[in-house]
Amino acid sequence: MLIGQFLRTQMAAKYRKNSLLPRRVRHGGLLRTLLLGGGLALTGCATTTIDGRHDLAKGIAASAHLSPMVLQAPPFALSGFARIQSPGAPANVYIEGDGLAWLSKSQPSMNPTPTDPIALRLAAQDTAANVIYLARPCQYSGTTDGQQCQKSYWMGRRYAPEVLQSYNAALNSLKTRYNFSAYNLAGFSGGATVAALLAGQRNDVASLRSIAGNLDHQAHSRVHNVSILASSLNPPQYAAKLAAIPQYHFIGGDDKIVPIEIFRAYAAALPDQRCVQYKIVPNAEHDSGWTQSWPNLLALPVSCQNAP
Repeated sequence: MLIGQFLRTQMAAKYRKNSLLPRRVRHGGLLRTLLLGGGLALTGCATTTIDGRHDLAKGIAASAHLSPMVLQAPPFALSGFARIQSPGAPANVYIEGDGLAWLSKSQPSMNPTPTDPIALRLAAQDTAANVIYLARPCQYSGTTDGQQCQKSYWMGRRYAPEVLQSYNAALNSLKTRYNFSAYNLAGFSGGATVAALLAGQRNDVASLRSIAGNLDHQAHSRVHNVSILASSLNPPQYAAKLAAIPQYHFIGGDDKIVPIEIFRAYAAALPDQRCVQYKIVPNAEHDSGWTQSWPNLLALPVSCQNAP
């Protein structure tokens, strides 16, 4: 078991090392339809199997006493892990990045399950009584009608209205079952897009945190000269409501995929920035340098400064 975990860790490290940088995206032909802001780094040699990716996630979750679950949230069945010790109290919810969306510059993946689930690693570091991790649509599971997942849901429609409908249904179901008083949302990369959209739509979000978050995917498209996700919702559409939610955004000092310009575009769209905090994390790249620093980052208070 330990040898298997070691090999999976090494393969995940190799995957990250071979990540495609924006310089190559600009000349990638079909890759002009790809937004790296969802947290996917490309590789020409994704060697981990589906079973290996599942086993890796189960091992990370088990180490933090997070139990597996699948939430029927039409049109998707959202997979996740949870540790619920205090029903009625707030819950910390982590949302995964885009995962393995592409196998090469021109070949989409048939399954977006991540080779290294960063948001799950962060959730495993959280010692709160109620911790929930939610994967993205078609990661680890499929649809509620048994139909094959459409690749568009880890490409252009990754933040489509029906995707948010599914997450809202999942959070509503969990709230009914456990009577959570509020949600503290945290999202990694493209999962931060989903978290921000949820915060803009719901009335029970107490705080929002993003880690290497693509908070304005249209700005991200402009920065990297790739096609806009026309079928997806974008957090600045909910700027008025988001402005009143306490939030903390963590930006990698060495992140070339979602640089600080994306956060600045998002913040500029808000009519009031008194609830917005951010921190540049030195030496953190897009998909590395977060796990070890997360306990300290999570401990930073999230509040509104002189808010009306």
